[in-house]
Formats: sequence, structure tokens, C-alpha cells
Amino acid sequence: MNKPKIGVIGTPGKWSTEVLAERLKERTGYSLVIDMKDVELRLDTNQLMYKDVDLAQLDGLIVKKISEMYSPATEDRIHMLSHMENLGIKIFSPAQSMGKLINRLSGTLALQAGNVPMPKTRITESEEQAFASVREFGSAILKPLYSTKARGMEILTENDSDESVKATLAAYRKANSIFYIQQTVELDGRDLGMVFLGGEYLCTYARVGNKDSWNTTINSGGKYELFEPTPELIELGRQAQGCFNLSFTTVDIALTNQGPVVFEVSAFGGFKGALEGCGIDAAAAYADYVLEEVAK
Repeated sequence: MNKPKIGVIGTPGKWSTEVLAERLKERTGYSLVIDMKDVELRLDTNQLMYKDVDLAQLDGLIVKKISEMYSPATEDRIHMLSHMENLGIKIFSPAQSMGKLINRLSGTLALQAGNVPMPKTRITESEEQAFASVREFGSAILKPLYSTKARGMEILTENDSDESVKATLAAYRKANSIFYIQQTVELDGRDLGMVFLGGEYLCTYARVGNKDSWNTTINSGGKYELFEPTPELIELGRQAQGCFNLSFTTVDIALTNQGPVVFEVSAFGGFKGALEGCGIDAAAAYADYVLEEVAK
């Protein structure tokens, strides 16, 4: 019996993409890493071509990373995958589920509809309204609608002058269509990554920041540690990821003096936090999960 062929859409050469492709190869003997910028959707023949491979002929596709930087062009890639999914290709995570999380606003609104606790958030096109919200919040973060790993975010504090805040807002508006303003919350120097596979809880790690950065991302010098959550905290993560029906995801949770809040749910989720923080090979677990699903 032929073993299934699963392609990995991601960034060639990047660890998380390559380790997933390697785990699949160990199980099936087949490995293919796909860069979406080189994919062609042929609507006349309903083929999805990557070099000389018709991806529609594979048994499934795992989207580990659809682009290095999120942008409206990323949503175009989602539409291409969605078309092929409608023709019967199995894609992990489902294209519609990923699509909700490419744009920060659509992801936030889905969490809001699911009654998931989040920091206070305001959205407006008006610089005047944005300024008023920043001053009301005291300390706030401007977040681009298309970004990951805290890229492009700006923090404003109550110690900033009115002139400084207005200048930051004006500069931000030139690069962004709308203001997404979130009140900062007091962290104890860490936030949590709660990992789910097929909707089931896998593990939780903490991202512990260094003292030189306002955020805890690994890009800013943070590190991973194991964290043992309470059943109530796991249920919060389950509630948040349940808003999206993702095959594999990480829910970002902060523990604050006002209780836990969810920052965001990842469209793809990382493997390194689970490995370094929890000692779990999430790439292997994901490969096993996908192979079970395509065999159904």
C-alpha cells in the first residue's frame, strides 16, 4: 500500500518548516517543502503547481508558514488554498480558519464573539479618537493589523507628552489603514503559549522576557520555560482556540492582576516553544495527527 504524500507549505531552510518536513519523511519516505511565492493556481485546469509538482495530486498540505510577513497579499494566498480545498484537497489548518487570523482585527472580533477575555481594545480611523483612547488607557500599544512577533508595534505611556503621542500616531497612520489600540496589562515578566493539536491540549510554555524589552518575544531576547497551568486556564485556552477550528495552534495568554487575558491565537503555532519549554516534539505529534486524518 502506498504511503501518503504530504507537502509542507513554509519557509525553506527555516527550522520549524524543515523539522516538520523531516518528521513526515521519517514516517512516509516523502518530503516536499513549498514556498507559496513560487506556487501557481491554474484555474483552467484546477491545478496548484509548485515547480513541476501538482499539489492537487498530493494527499494533503500542511501550512506551517504561509509568508514571512503578514500583509493583504497573505490573504490572497489563503484564497488560492481555499479554492483547492473546495475541490477536495485536505489542508491543515483549514484555509478559512487560517484566514481569520491573518488580519489582527478579524481574529480579535472572532475572540470577542466567543466571549474570550482580552485587554481593552479600540479600533478607529480617526487620529483624534485614537489620541483620546491612548490618554484614557494611560499606557497603550499600537498594533498593525498585519504583523507577527511584535513587529511594527509601538508602545505609548502616560509619561509621553501629548506632542510625542500625536507624532507617533501620525507616523503610524501613514503605514496603517486603521488604528488598533490595546491597553497594556501588567505582566510578571512572562506570558504563556498554550499549545493545542486537533483541538486537544498538548502543553504550555512560558516566554520569559529580558529586562531590556517591553515584550517577551524570543525575537526580543526572551526564553522558554515550562509552565503548569490550572484546569481553568487550560479551559480558557480551549475556549479561545475553539473560535477558529485550527489543526495546530498556540494561544498567547497573559496572567495579569485582573485575571488571565488572551492576546491572540496563532494561525500556525510554533514548535520551538513546545520543544524547549515542555520537552515535547510537537512537529512529530503534528505529523502523526495529519497522517491519521488523511487516512480517514
